[in-house]
Amino acid sequence: MGRRLAYVIGAVVMAAGVAMVPAAGISAIYREWDDALWILVAAGITVAAGYIGWRVVGRQGIVTTKEGFATVGLAWFALAFFGTLPYLLTGSIGNLTDAFFETASGFTTTGASILPDPSVLSHGMLFWRSLTQWLGGMGIIVLSLAILPVLGVGGVQLAKAESPGPEPDRLTPRFRDTAKRLWYVYAGITLIEVIFLVFGEMDLFQAINHAFTTMSTGGFSTEAGSVGAFGLYTQWVIIMFMFMAGASFALHYRALTRPGIYFKNTEFLLYSTMAAGAVVIIGGGIWGETEFAQTLTDAVFTSLTLITTTGFGTADFGQWDSGLQIFIVGLMFLGGMAGSTAGGIKTYRIGVLTKAASADLRRLVHPRGVFITRFGKDVVPDPIVESVQSFFLFFMFLFMTGTFVMGFIASTLPGAELDLVTSASAVASALGNIGPGLGEVGPASNYFGIPWPGKWLLSFLMMAGRLEIFPVLLLFTRELWRRS
Repeated sequence: MGRRLAYVIGAVVMAAGVAMVPAAGISAIYREWDDALWILVAAGITVAAGYIGWRVVGRQGIVTTKEGFATVGLAWFALAFFGTLPYLLTGSIGNLTDAFFETASGFTTTGASILPDPSVLSHGMLFWRSLTQWLGGMGIIVLSLAILPVLGVGGVQLAKAESPGPEPDRLTPRFRDTAKRLWYVYAGITLIEVIFLVFGEMDLFQAINHAFTTMSTGGFSTEAGSVGAFGLYTQWVIIMFMFMAGASFALHYRALTRPGIYFKNTEFLLYSTMAAGAVVIIGGGIWGETEFAQTLTDAVFTSLTLITTTGFGTADFGQWDSGLQIFIVGLMFLGGMAGSTAGGIKTYRIGVLTKAASADLRRLVHPRGVFITRFGKDVVPDPIVESVQSFFLFFMFLFMTGTFVMGFIASTLPGAELDLVTSASAVASALGNIGPGLGEVGPASNYFGIPWPGKWLLSFLMMAGRLEIFPVLLLFTRELWRRS
């Protein structure tokens, strides 16, 4: 088992090292020679370490379901570790804790940052920062499955463990072909967004970075003021593409030949309804604070950036009415569709939980009745219902435990001042892969002031949230490592 894990993890780490090379090229284009050199050194170290795991230590073989979960869980922590090297070697971030936090936030598409002003980074480092989100959005292991035939054996087990949703949606019998098509759609929509953005205030470099972090629902920006630093045209372009990123990419692929499929998909209709409802509530809450165009933009933008867990900002919702802030925390738990790049619980699970709860209520009134859980016209099998309920239980357990631990850290470390709002929203934001929270980690602030143990805790929660909890928690169970 160990050598098969090393084989896959090594290949994925090596792919991450190759992905650093374009960042070095960007630094070279802008004559940032020192950063270009150190990013290349980081790439060389990462490729070498990955090659050792892949070719020297590793051994090819069929990846079982159990090994798939172990591989994905360990691979993402390895990616975050090696992803710190460009930050550390260039001096962009001076310590391992902050560098790991920023990298984990990137690959998990969380968007929480310890940088007060990202524009101080070199162009190459800004590009690497955005690229980590773009690679993490669809999943770097899914990308590896698409481009490396040697990882195709047992590939569906890896994809099942990494995919952002209850089950990976297979477009073709071979999952390698499915992975390719998903990445084609992902890259294609990203390119279209770049074209739209360059017609606004953004230059090409800004457009590429923001397209990367929009389609990945990541939320890293090149500006301290996030998307609020740009005009209404740019904000509405990003609104449109955030909405697309929060929908299933398999659905986008099918819509290329059948556009009407959007309106026949129950999950898409629920996702759209939740977004529209959030816009109405937030819009009503901030009505009259600014002129109509900006109020409408802030209501739509904030609703989508939270539901899709993108984390961009145009308004400081930390300054809004307390009732709206409670509603905002609720939005942090939702997430987009299964098969999108969004984090959170996901629309599908919200729908199934609601239907299952309704069936349980009717079962109390009619104990001998037979009630079937349906989502739209589809019957949801009992094992899926139980899996969704289990996921929700673990999600809330991690939220409550994480909030308690953050409070404990604040009460025991000298100089650490984290109130309940900051602690709870930071944990919700990390677990839901959102980015900004409330209090000291609100949209106008950053995570620099979080104590170092809190940053490691939040990094762990980011990983758990991105990998749908189970692959990370399973790493701490005996059953995963016990020989069959």
